[in-house]
Amino acid sequence: MPSQFFGLNTAYTGLLNSNAGLNTTANNISNAETEGYSRQEVKSGASEALRVFTTYGCVGAGVDTLAIERIHDDFYDSKYWNNNTKAGEYDMKNYYMKQIEDYFKDDSTLEGFTTIFNKMMDTMAEVKKNPANVSTKSQFIGFAGNLCEYFNSMASSLEQVQKDVNSEIKLKIDEINSLSNQIATLNKQINVIELSGSKANELRDKRTLLVDQLSAIVDVDVKEYKITDSNDPDRETGASGYIVRIAGGQLLVDTNEYNTLACVAKQSDEKINQSDIDGLYNVYWVTNTNTGALGDEFSLYNARLGGELQGLIEMRDGNNAENFKGTIKTVDKAVGNKQIIAVSVNKEYAKDLDKCTLSDTGGKITLGNKEYYYDDWRYDYDAATGECTYYFTIDTDRSEAVVPSNFLGREAEVGRAISYQGVPYYQQQLNEWCRIFANAFNNILLEGYTSDGEGGTILFTADHASDVTQQEFDKAYKDKDGNRVSVVIKNDDDSYHNLTAKNFNILTALHNDATMLATKSDKAEGSDAYGIVDRLINMVGDKRIANYRGAATQEFLTCVLSDVALNGKNASTFYNNYTNIGKSIDQQRISISGVDTDDEAVNLLKYQNAYTMASKMIQTLTEVYDRLILQTGV
Repeated sequence: MPSQFFGLNTAYTGLLNSNAGLNTTANNISNAETEGYSRQEVKSGASEALRVFTTYGCVGAGVDTLAIERIHDDFYDSKYWNNNTKAGEYDMKNYYMKQIEDYFKDDSTLEGFTTIFNKMMDTMAEVKKNPANVSTKSQFIGFAGNLCEYFNSMASSLEQVQKDVNSEIKLKIDEINSLSNQIATLNKQINVIELSGSKANELRDKRTLLVDQLSAIVDVDVKEYKITDSNDPDRETGASGYIVRIAGGQLLVDTNEYNTLACVAKQSDEKINQSDIDGLYNVYWVTNTNTGALGDEFSLYNARLGGELQGLIEMRDGNNAENFKGTIKTVDKAVGNKQIIAVSVNKEYAKDLDKCTLSDTGGKITLGNKEYYYDDWRYDYDAATGECTYYFTIDTDRSEAVVPSNFLGREAEVGRAISYQGVPYYQQQLNEWCRIFANAFNNILLEGYTSDGEGGTILFTADHASDVTQQEFDKAYKDKDGNRVSVVIKNDDDSYHNLTAKNFNILTALHNDATMLATKSDKAEGSDAYGIVDRLINMVGDKRIANYRGAATQEFLTCVLSDVALNGKNASTFYNNYTNIGKSIDQQRISISGVDTDDEAVNLLKYQNAYTMASKMIQTLTEVYDRLILQTGV
């Protein structure tokens, strides 16, 4: 049978429970505007009844305050993280595509391609009116130089974008490392608290907020599981394991342990694309944080990469899926530390040197799923059969192996096929236009004569990177009609392949002496003849002479701007869509875990009344015991 003071203890449990409710309500109200905070709720249950062996059987023993739990739904977390990954990707694309769109602008605030090109053609029309006039020729050459400067400037601007994107990739990798460290630390703190039977609600909120931030950078997958006693699998210890995987399943955090990533800049002879800047980062897993030893490469081209990192990678390396691809045709025996590998190509863009993006300083090539270093390459085209073969000189010392003879028929690839139109794509478009235009323009000039009857010379050339000399273009891979011809060209030959938007320039000799500009078609014609000038004027609008993407060369800006505008519009649209979806999911999440001050006001009254009633019960029982003990005599 319970003691006479049993009721006092029962009322006391109610006092404790309502006090816990008041404190929890106060905590909720205080954190109503705290980012990531989940509403908390007191979980209660009736205490185990006391058996008294009387007709009424058992006596209630009050209330047990079981736990203070956070109200949270992991399902909405998962939905939010998946959407946040997409929003992060298009946020980066939207930001950098706006920059590229600004660079291609041509309006009253900025002179772009069309304005500069039209001014050059207008001055050419003046040359036609007075072909023998040196002043008009000089003026035309000056405006042709402005066109070169435009492409030089565009190339520099795109290089700067690529540099900025590359730097931001490193910042995102550093942020991933910081977040993984913080998550692992929180996991340890949570387990220390929860092993004692308490709930680490605030720490769990902080951890969820960190994963929110991580999901914007890279695709995340989170799994939490209960840790059981190894000797008694049915007994839960109170601790939990927490695993975070990124980029399609790569382990980042395993409860108290975490992995880190490191950025390593490529060397100048490891470039993928001809116009890439030096120092683009590869990313590796760190195997030893004390020594900095590196392990496997972290794939930046994983389809499941996701988040801001994927947006940045596609902006930095996006080539419209037009990377070099072919089939190994022959494998020569290694001579010293060199080995020649022949790769046949079938893609039309790979056969066309105007579109070629292979590095002229060497790089890496993947042969049969293994990476090798190449020093140089040469291009071999047979116009009769249409067969095109590239010969790569492999450095077997740097590659640490020779290419096996059984690799015949296997795939060869330089870089990765990235379908997005990023910086390398626009660099290639600039280079291609310069090569096509300069080739066609120069061919016409070479067929003509100056006003004095001297043979014509080229106008557009390219500066050598190693000295102050200029390309002579003595290796032609197209005839005057723009058709590919049978030719063998090395990567360091003076061919139009080595003309890029960055080194596009006017022939110095012609710049210094405008009389060298060819204007007439026949040597015997008078100084007022303008046959060559007429052909040049007609060339820019005739796609049969100079064809850029199926259009005349003067349509360059229209063609490229259509790509820029489409990509920019898509990035903006998707970013806005995913941002709005994210807000909707977050509202659903907040509707469950967020603090509603109206609800908390109701709880405040509820627990206040309960506290008052429990206090009155104790007061009443106190008076009963006072009468019983002090006022009853024997």
